[in-house]
Amino acid sequence: ADESSGYESESAGGERAAAAGGTCGRQRRARTAFTSEQVCRLEKTFQRQKYLGASERRKLAAALQLSEMQIKTWFQNRRMKLKRQI
Repeated sequence: ADESSGYESESAGGERAAAAGGTCGRQRRARTAFTSEQVCRLEKTFQRQKYLGASERRKLAAALQLSEMQIKTWFQNRRMKLKRQI
């Protein structure tokens, strides 16, 4: 079962942003809907280490079939979530 991040889908979000006049002709990248397995692995890795080096990020991206940028962004967002919780 796939899990999304709880935000709007690619089409709804893009149309709404374009209607608001915020994109100036550039399309925003679609949000990644991480699977439950990917989220579980990311969370386990985050519990061990809050920051990933380039080689660890590369290995994790390959293992989860995600881009390094998606891994990097997920960790940035997760650290901010932790900061808000504290």
